[in-house]
Amino acid sequence: MDIGYLTSDAMKYPSKDFKKVIILGLLMLISFLIIPAFMVTGYIFRVIKWSIAGVEDLPEFDEWGKMFIDGLKIFVVEVVYFLVPVIIMFLGIWASIGSFVSLSASESTLAPVAVYSAFSVMGGLIILGVVVALIFGVFFIIGVANMAYYNGELGAAFRFREMIDIIKAIGWVDFIIWYVMMLLVAMAMGFIVTFIGLVPILGWFLIILVLYPYLYLLYARAVGLLFVSGLDTL
Repeated sequence: MDIGYLTSDAMKYPSKDFKKVIILGLLMLISFLIIPAFMVTGYIFRVIKWSIAGVEDLPEFDEWGKMFIDGLKIFVVEVVYFLVPVIIMFLGIWASIGSFVSLSASESTLAPVAVYSAFSVMGGLIILGVVVALIFGVFFIIGVANMAYYNGELGAAFRFREMIDIIKAIGWVDFIIWYVMMLLVAMAMGFIVTFIGLVPILGWFLIILVLYPYLYLLYARAVGLLFVSGLDTL
């Protein structure tokens, strides 16, 4: 797999049709209405599907009902994959806050030590939750792509034997390199967002209407191409 080509293609992909980038941005802008949020996710899923199918252009905004259903499916898959790490982190925070509140009311000389221990537990559980989320995230990425490959079949997101075969075909090292590249791109975009966000109102409209949809489309394209690279070597 040529990581450089894959990343370059994904970065150029959104610029093929800025009109659709803006439409996606408008949906993001009204995502607080809930339904548009699922439309956004459904469209990103469609990008992955089209990329796997070898289509170079951005998908059309049509079949809105199907797009909504696809977005709902992605939400279900995301909940299944990330519920456990979220619970782990939540328990760490909840237990430590409870311990801190009860111990802060205590006059015992051991209270500071106990508070330190409580925060250590919180930190440990949060780190554990992040590690679990990163591991599950690998399978979530390939699971969503596998679901796209099977035309939205929900069960395909949990066919772990198939998913492991795809990851092996991609190569664990190449997959990690790709993952790091996506993180670096996201970090660079975060820096740009921080800078533009300093401009009141106009800056945030630009972020939501252009930068965020651009990043989403780049990511979706990269996921589709990554999955295809595994299919081609099976």
